[in-house]
Amino acid sequence: MKYTVWSGVLGVGMFAVAMALPSEAEACGGTFCDAGPQAMPVDQTGENILFAMGETTIEAHIQIQYDPDTEASEFAWVVPVTQIPAFEVSSDQLFINVLNGTVPSYGFTSTFEGCGDDDGAGEGGGPIVLDAGGPPDGGGGGPKVVFEDTVGAFDVVVLQGGTAQEVMDWLAANSYEQDPEAQPILEEYLAEGYLFAAFRLTNGAEVAEIHPISLIFDNDEACIPLRLTRIAAQEDMDVRTFFLADNRVVPQNYQHVLVNPLRLDWNNLANNYKEVITLAVDADEANGRAFVTEYAGPSDVVAQNGLFSNEWDSAPFAAADPTTIIDLLEFQGLVTCFEDGRGGTICDYDHTLIRGLLAQYLPVPAGIDEGDFYGCLSCYAGMIDMVAWDGTAFGDALQERIIDPGQHAVDLLDGYPTLTRMYTTISPGEMTEDPFFYQNADLPDVDLTNQLASRNVLCEGGAVWTLPDGREVYAPSSGTWPTFPDELPWEEEVQEIAERGGPISLVDNTELIDTMLFEHNCQYDYPSVVVCSGEGATGGADDTGTGGGGGGDAAGDSDTDGQATGGSGGSASAGLDGADDGGGCGCSATPRPGAVWGLALLGLLGLRRRRKPRSLAKPAAFDARV
Repeated sequence: MKYTVWSGVLGVGMFAVAMALPSEAEACGGTFCDAGPQAMPVDQTGENILFAMGETTIEAHIQIQYDPDTEASEFAWVVPVTQIPAFEVSSDQLFINVLNGTVPSYGFTSTFEGCGDDDGAGEGGGPIVLDAGGPPDGGGGGPKVVFEDTVGAFDVVVLQGGTAQEVMDWLAANSYEQDPEAQPILEEYLAEGYLFAAFRLTNGAEVAEIHPISLIFDNDEACIPLRLTRIAAQEDMDVRTFFLADNRVVPQNYQHVLVNPLRLDWNNLANNYKEVITLAVDADEANGRAFVTEYAGPSDVVAQNGLFSNEWDSAPFAAADPTTIIDLLEFQGLVTCFEDGRGGTICDYDHTLIRGLLAQYLPVPAGIDEGDFYGCLSCYAGMIDMVAWDGTAFGDALQERIIDPGQHAVDLLDGYPTLTRMYTTISPGEMTEDPFFYQNADLPDVDLTNQLASRNVLCEGGAVWTLPDGREVYAPSSGTWPTFPDELPWEEEVQEIAERGGPISLVDNTELIDTMLFEHNCQYDYPSVVVCSGEGATGGADDTGTGGGGGGDAAGDSDTDGQATGGSGGSASAGLDGADDGGGCGCSATPRPGAVWGLALLGLLGLRRRRKPRSLAKPAAFDARV
């Protein structure tokens, strides 16, 4: 069954993307596996979008995931745009490295109270651009093809004009299956003058050849348009987005949330991370339309391993005998073949797209093991498909899909000093506004990649936890995180952030959290009967040891950046998704001339939304913490 998945818009350049269904994540999502002794599985499902925010242009890089059971002929996606962008192949390895370098990670070290006998410590090709003319006239004659090109493994066309029904008829006639719910959304965008870019795999291409795409617009503002993706949305879908820029990037018309760290299950390495984020962004004043910052800091946190090598060279393949291709690829560090110890051969592909290129130009003969074939091409010289083999085309594809994108990925990381990673979950009913983003040079860095608490196990069996923000939490059992009353907020702070200056607190629950923490600790006479019966009832990081107010949180800033000397480490990560609700133009929270919009249809998070009780705290005044 063929399908086309629809999604939002990014504009003038506006962009919106629709993608095939996401693949199910492996245990570590195929992108990051924590090496700690009690590693928390990382959910990397969904699509990801990375913006490179230049002074006059913006690049939107889209990592496309797909249903692994999908036939290649069924893979297609559609992107509404307000101008014809430049289309280029992007780097899959860039996304892998960005994800790995910025994934939130939670862990703890353990010490043990001396109990009379021991006080030891433990640790736990060129495009064809036709005259686009003026705005569409609302129908008659169907849509016009105003651009067509082949970009990597994709055939790309851009359609202009016609009615919504005529656009759907054209797509259906060209093997793009339709969702009837898309028609009224198409009508809206056509009325606003949008064009539609349609992508599908080229003839003969396989899903193994799918690669990221970048769309480059003559503009300098980023937005994730969510409205159009409503037809594919589920409750609490993950949205993960990255920004390479000169400064930290923040939401412009969505709120920014700092999570209450007491709500994270530190004993289990924050394995309730997604639930905490979901409930925090559902808080009063955030109203389901807010982001948390997981990382904002130097872009060199992203490793450049595997992005590019000076050994990569497409020239030798043009005149090469096909039996030598694996030798050439091994010499360039792109393939490694070795004996498996049982008389067979295994080939490791050191770039995600190499296997797809080999399948396209040097397909494995029927009945032959893949490793045996590629491990000894000369042994099967008579079985090589010389119709499929084209050395010049193979070299050109290697250059376009691997070498050039790899070099550009390195240039992006070298050219932009700051990387920001933000995350949220959002449901269809909350997708009434498209989030814009801009830079703010006045904000501090955020780094949740190594959040470490310390646990002091007491002789009576309880434990005292010291969180990265300095708060101290008594746990009656050293093996579990304490249970707090429902009234304890999920969010520490809800902020509004301007383009300059610090954030403004719309809701600040710091005092309430510290008060409830004090009351919790005093149930167990911690830190002492004297303190609990008299002073220190309002928190604050004081000498009573009741903990207090670092202002850091699990998805915002952290005041403490510890280094583990041992113990447990885990990771928390989110998928990416977008969706739509009506109202406004494709990405028009506040219309602004020449705005660039970007969108990605992301993976789905299956958490069921639960609304938290209304916060007991009143909004506080300006606070410089982010």
